[in-house]
Amino acid sequence: MQKNITGIILAGGKSSRMGTDKGTILLNDITFTQHIINNLAPIVDEIIIVSDNENYDQFGVKRIPDNVKNYGPVAAVYTGLKASKTAYSIIVSCDSPKVDLDVFKPLLAHRNNKYDIVQYICNSRTTPLTALYNRKCLGIFKLALKNKIQKLRFVIKQLDDKTIPAPDEIKDKIVNINTPKDLERYNIC
Repeated sequence: MQKNITGIILAGGKSSRMGTDKGTILLNDITFTQHIINNLAPIVDEIIIVSDNENYDQFGVKRIPDNVKNYGPVAAVYTGLKASKTAYSIIVSCDSPKVDLDVFKPLLAHRNNKYDIVQYICNSRTTPLTALYNRKCLGIFKLALKNKIQKLRFVIKQLDDKTIPAPDEIKDKIVNINTPKDLERYNIC
């Protein structure tokens, strides 16, 4: 499989609804973050974790702090894309431990310089935190931060996107686990 892709894991959230750092929660004795790393590794050239938390150094991949503090996913995506050395990056939130090659393949199949982002639509919602980004959209993120825009979905509307329906077999793999109830609902704990 052609690479020229960076895997970027966003792990900078406050995890206030979960009550503990989501990226280090265990699933089958492996942290959420390690599950994502294991599934990204075969298809990317490098993995970057965007987090100010030094605990993420334990994963043995490059960790970079947010360039713009307290600005949520807009700043995190910008930071990750800026650090990436490749034309494309798969961005995954650390609270999506069930992502795997079946999730990434359809995104990669639509890799095309025409699109800034390839994302899914699932249950009427797009998935910009499980998506393929083209590095050329970096300027739009930089402008959004300059204009103090914090809503990721607003920034995504400025991009040339390819939004594809999530196949039924991956819908439960692209969910975000945000609360203890989510852990129970998705039979993760």
